[in-house]
Amino acid sequence: MRDWQPWLGLPLWAWLFVLPTLLAVACAVAPGPMAAALRPVWRVLDRVYLAAGVVAACGMVTILGLIVAQMIARWAGITFSGSTNYAGYAMAATSFFALAHALTRGAHIRVGILLNVPSPRFTYGLDAVATWIAALTATYFARFAVKANILSEMLNDRTQGQDYLPEWVVALFSLDLAGIGAAEGWVYTPIWIPQLAMSAGAILLAACLWDMLTRLLATRETAIRGEVVE
Repeated sequence: MRDWQPWLGLPLWAWLFVLPTLLAVACAVAPGPMAAALRPVWRVLDRVYLAAGVVAACGMVTILGLIVAQMIARWAGITFSGSTNYAGYAMAATSFFALAHALTRGAHIRVGILLNVPSPRFTYGLDAVATWIAALTATYFARFAVKANILSEMLNDRTQGQDYLPEWVVALFSLDLAGIGAAEGWVYTPIWIPQLAMSAGAILLAACLWDMLTRLLATRETAIRGEVVE
């Protein structure tokens, strides 16, 4: 962790791993007060996960629209340059934005053999440890997803396909307000723009896992509810 630079006086790993763990410990030690204090935050986070699920659904609709556009272009003898790349970007956005929402709905694959042991204390402890390890892993992945995003922007990495973006879109994502009006023409897609969906989805998943851990420790029951389909 040599490159985990300090932020506000603490190394980044302390913010990402130690402080959330201490919050989880506080939920385990004082479940009642912590549940009362965090319940408004939980309601806001539930809306964020739902919004992420809506974005993922829009990504799926975008993929469908691109497939239909490819078919129409093929029938009309028109070249739809970069359509495969655009579909890949939409698929990545769909996959990563759906992670947190799917977790709250119990849609992730979870091996629950040991959780079926008829011992509530053992099940609770095992579930807490497993969720904590998953939160650490997801946080580690999210950190390096963001780092990859930053590195792609620094290197000005561009797509190797045939997909383009208007220059004003690139200026908008770069927060270059002065360059939006002066931008003209099209440029090869900067890789860091579609990578934003990966970084955002990874951050949401990590936050969701820490959220599920605090809810489990504060309420003594898991907030991950599988949807039963008959």
